[in-house]
Amino acid sequence: MFIRYYLDLPMRFEEVESRLLEDPGSWVPGIAEGAESRGERLLAEVGFPMSAERRVAKSVEIELGTVYRIPSKALLPLTWKATGSEALFPVLEADLEVAALGPERTQLSISGRYHPPLGMVGRALDRAMLHRVAEATVKDFVDGIGQALRDREGVAARPERGS
Repeated sequence: MFIRYYLDLPMRFEEVESRLLEDPGSWVPGIAEGAESRGERLLAEVGFPMSAERRVAKSVEIELGTVYRIPSKALLPLTWKATGSEALFPVLEADLEVAALGPERTQLSISGRYHPPLGMVGRALDRAMLHRVAEATVKDFVDGIGQALRDREGVAARPERGS
């Protein structure tokens, strides 16, 4: 299954790119452990809010790859897989992308793919409802990254969002 989400940040491309390439512990939402170098695994919590008081969440291991740069765009490969009952959760393979939209505007996006676990039953459940859970989780993850980047910049404005 393919999944994509993006948001626009009122920040310069160079600022967003440099912050993403710094310590991931400063921008990975729900981080449990910091990393010091590319390729190191991180433990984080991903999920989404059900209400103001409740959140659905799962611990995942995130592995960041080596950044790939082209003019006015950078791609950071990432993989996340659930800790614990791995057979019940899909592995997400994605690219976190930063692209310049203008001098003071940058798009942060994630494009990824996953295969539902449990064969035909998992694919049917994914079509019926679990893909929405995956979309909500990815949205929450990217929104969290965007918020962390804005917090470091001191930007109060909310991003424009899409999917």
